Amino acid sequence: MKIGFSSEKYLKMQAEHIKERIDKFGGKLYLEFGGKLFDDYHASRVLPGFQPDNKIKMLTELKDNAEIVIAICAADIEKNKVRGDYGITYDLDVLRLIDAFRGFGLYVGSVCMTQFAGQPAAHSFQKRLESLGIKVYRHYPIAGYPGNVDLIVSEEGFGRNEYIETSRPLVVVTAPGPGSGKMATCLSQLYHDRKRGINAGYAKFETFPIWNLPLKHPVNVAYEAATADLNDINMIDPFHLEAYGKLAVNYNRDVEVFPVLSALFERIAGGESPYKSPTDMGVNMAGNCIVDDEACCEAGKMEIIRRYFTALCNKTKGLSDGADAEKIKLLMNSVGVSEEDRPARREALKKAEETGEPAAAMRLPDGRVVTGKTSHLLGAASAMLLNALKTLGGINDSIRLMSPAVIEPVQDLKVNHLGGHNPRLHTDEALVALSICAATNPVAEIAMQQLERLKGCEAHSTVILSQVDENLMKKLGINLTCEPVYQSKKLYHG
Repeated sequence: MKIGFSSEKYLKMQAEHIKERIDKFGGKLYLEFGGKLFDDYHASRVLPGFQPDNKIKMLTELKDNAEIVIAICAADIEKNKVRGDYGITYDLDVLRLIDAFRGFGLYVGSVCMTQFAGQPAAHSFQKRLESLGIKVYRHYPIAGYPGNVDLIVSEEGFGRNEYIETSRPLVVVTAPGPGSGKMATCLSQLYHDRKRGINAGYAKFETFPIWNLPLKHPVNVAYEAATADLNDINMIDPFHLEAYGKLAVNYNRDVEVFPVLSALFERIAGGESPYKSPTDMGVNMAGNCIVDDEACCEAGKMEIIRRYFTALCNKTKGLSDGADAEKIKLLMNSVGVSEEDRPARREALKKAEETGEPAAAMRLPDGRVVTGKTSHLLGAASAMLLNALKTLGGINDSIRLMSPAVIEPVQDLKVNHLGGHNPRLHTDEALVALSICAATNPVAEIAMQQLERLKGCEAHSTVILSQVDENLMKKLGINLTCEPVYQSKKLYHG
C-alpha cells in the first residue's frame, strides 16, 4: 500500500500548533473536538499512513496540560439515542469514552449535561455518574440560540448555566456524537471565565474538510460523501477570502453560523472577535502532513465509491430513502470514478455468475485478487478470507486449512443445538475453527500469521453480508463493500 501521509510529522506538528493556540489566549483554551477521537477509520482510509488512533496519541503528548469535558444532550439521554457504529446509547458511550480516555492516561474532569430541562432519564444518569465519582454540570436551553445574542450573553442565558470547574490550560470538549452541545459548552465557559477575570480562548478541531486542500480534492469530496445524509457541503470560506485574499475550504454549517459566532465572541470579550473567518477557528494540521498527494487522491476516490455502496445498501435495508446515494453518485462523477472502478467487484461478480451462488473477492496489498464461493461448509466471505490467508502465506491452493471433520461439528452445534438455520460458517466461526487447527497443523498456523497483512485490503461481496461478517471485516481492517441485494427474499434479515 502506498503511504500518502506522515503520522510522525502529524503528531509533532499538531501538538505544537495547539500549544501555540493556548499561548495566544493567555494560557487557557477550550478546544471543541469534532469527529472521532478514537478509531478514525475514515481518516486512515483517505490518508494512507494516518493511524486510526493518531488524534488520541496526539492528545497524550499534551496530557499533563489537558483535561477532558464530555458533553451530552439531556434530550438524547431521554430518547435513548444510539450510536450507529457501536450500537450503544449515548449515555453508555459516555462511560465508554471515560474508560477509553483514562486508558490513555488522560484526565476526565467532568460531564456536562446540555439542554437540561428536567428530563427524568437525565436525572437518573447524573445520579449514576456521581455515584461513580464523576462530576456533572448542567447547562440549560436558551430560547433563540444561537441567534438571540442579547439573551444568550446575559445572566438569563449563559449566566444560568453551571460553571464547569477546570484546572488545566487545555480543556478538550468532546461528545458521543453530533448535536451534543460542544460549542455552546465552550462559549458558556468563556462567558463565565470572563466574569471571573480569566483570559481564555476557543478553537475547533475538525479533520475534514481539510482547509488547505483544493475544494474538489478527492479527500475533501470523500468527506462530503461521508456526510451525505447530513447534507454537509464543502465550500470556499468567503470570510477567509475577504480577510486574507486566500482560498480555504470549510463546510456550509460553519460558514453559515460564523456571523452569529463572531457576534457572540465580540459580546463575550467586550471587544473585537479573535477570528476573522471560520477557518481561523480551526487548528487542523493534517493537510501539511500529506507526503504523497497522488496516493491520497486515489484513496479519496476509492472511499467515495465505498460510501456509494454503503448508501445503496442502507436504502435496501430501509435505513435511508436513497437521496444520499444519489448525491454520492454525483460526487463520483465529479472526480471521474464509477462503481466499475471498485477493485474486487469485477471478480466477485464473475465468480457469482460462474457458480450461480453468492461470491466475494478481495484485492491483496500486492494487487492480486482472490475470490471465495458459497459451499455447503462455508459462506462466500469465509471462503474468500481463508483463500486470502493461503495466498498471503504462500500455501498451495489444493491444501485444506481445515478438514470437514473440524467444520461439521460446528455446523451441528449451530443448527441442531443453537437453533440456527444457516449451517455455513460465518467469518468469525471460520477463524475460530482455523485457530483451533493451528494448534496441531503448521500450515494453519502459517495462515493465521497472515491476518495482520489483511489491513487495508479491499473486499466486495455480491450480497449484503450479516452484521457478524461486517463487524469482523472491520476489526481486521478490511474495507468491505456489498452489492445492495440480499441472498434470500425473506422479509426479515437478522
